[in-house]
Amino acid sequence: MLETTSFTTRIDQRRLAASSILDPKLRAERGQFLTPGPIARFMASLFQPATEAIHLLDAGAGVGSLTAAAVATLCQQTPAPRTIAATAYEIDHQLTPYLEETLADCAALCAERHVRFASSLRSTDFIAHGAQQLFMRTAAEATFTHAILNPPYRKITTHSADRQHLRSIGIETSNLYAGFLALAIKLLAPGGELVAIVPRSFCNGPYFRPFRQLLLKEMALTHIHLFESRTDAFRDDGILQENIIFHAIKQQTVPTVIISRSAGADLAHSERRLVSAHEIVHPSDPDQMIHITADSDAQLLVRQMQDLPCTLADLGIDASTGPVVDFRLADFLRAMPASDSVPLIYPQHCRDYHVHWPLPGAKKPNALDDHPQVRKWLYPNGHYVVVRRLSSKEEPHRIVASLYDPARIPGDWIGFENHLNVFHQDRHGLAPDLALGLTRYLNTTLVDICFRQFSGHTQVNVSDLARLRYPTAEALAQLGRRDAPQIMPDQRTLDTWLGEIVS
Repeated sequence: MLETTSFTTRIDQRRLAASSILDPKLRAERGQFLTPGPIARFMASLFQPATEAIHLLDAGAGVGSLTAAAVATLCQQTPAPRTIAATAYEIDHQLTPYLEETLADCAALCAERHVRFASSLRSTDFIAHGAQQLFMRTAAEATFTHAILNPPYRKITTHSADRQHLRSIGIETSNLYAGFLALAIKLLAPGGELVAIVPRSFCNGPYFRPFRQLLLKEMALTHIHLFESRTDAFRDDGILQENIIFHAIKQQTVPTVIISRSAGADLAHSERRLVSAHEIVHPSDPDQMIHITADSDAQLLVRQMQDLPCTLADLGIDASTGPVVDFRLADFLRAMPASDSVPLIYPQHCRDYHVHWPLPGAKKPNALDDHPQVRKWLYPNGHYVVVRRLSSKEEPHRIVASLYDPARIPGDWIGFENHLNVFHQDRHGLAPDLALGLTRYLNTTLVDICFRQFSGHTQVNVSDLARLRYPTAEALAQLGRRDAPQIMPDQRTLDTWLGEIVS
């Protein structure tokens, strides 16, 4: 008799063989990433013990790694389920032979454990077929007791067939993985369980708000797993998204949620803790953001931020995306400044918490013609704080703020390119101490940890910056007046200063 690990290891060897024949470019276009064995086993372990008839859904099944892990885990229970019926969707015909072999292996394993097994391999589009099932209200095959998913990750455009299918059943989303999850939720029976590994990006932001509302209305989150490294979950495929695994139960409520964390893809020694469900999703939050902190120390910092007194609006500070879209002003771009130009600031100019300008030989231009058609996109020169909209995966902090100091850059006007977020006051600069204090605050450990607990991607949006809490303007100015040999002290000193000022 095969143990779960040896059984799924054989399936994992099949995954690696299948991966070697797939076109990497086509896989990237489809958002197709096959689930490694250790992750599949961990995901299956999150299902609750079940002894009755199981109807399992695996949409985007690949070679069947998740189906195999679920079947092996369920068969190991004492007593095992009476029957398991697995429905696997996979549109890639190159994977069909591998998936068929996996389903045959599942049948053999179930036979050993005296569990009746049946399977259905559907080489059709899950979005189209699932939406049709729900729209037509077809029979009991549309009701699953369990769903285990590693859905494809890719954006879907407004007029795409996928978007239209989802809209026909009241689902609005801009990414295919959220569409898969939403359909699976609707196809689950009351009390049905969902386990999925997906990008963390659905936890925040306006684009995923309709999906979050559906998820949290229909399901109760019971377990969320974090990976310390952004790359470990799908190391074989070079994936850079930050992924999470979650387990949820349909039409139930739970007071607490398990948060677990692993250092890599081997999840055997995960750290675990219990968190109040209200700390995951704040009851008064109209956006229903999902907050996930890595450990109890991080949770304490989140509570400290929640106690800070101000929003950006309270401070009279605005955060805006840089207004200069360079390709729209291509005729006015200059590689280097001249007497009839104005400085143009890109992310490339933000280094060591300062704006360094100009940069000779840089890939991007350094200036714009001082032309009437350009002037409406400019800000008057002054003290500003700028944050790159895309952070590098190598950087220790997601938010990296830099001070724009007009003493270092001459001229009456300044252009901020669209890949920057700019803190300003009614399109004018900030008081010098306030600007430096805000720069320092945004680079604290407090801000980084609190930002990470609701944002799982490298993009920093204006809406994310607006969700943060801030000290008072006077406290920020005090932080700016603290003497240091350079703009940014070391991290420990900076965090200590903040603690002294806001305590």
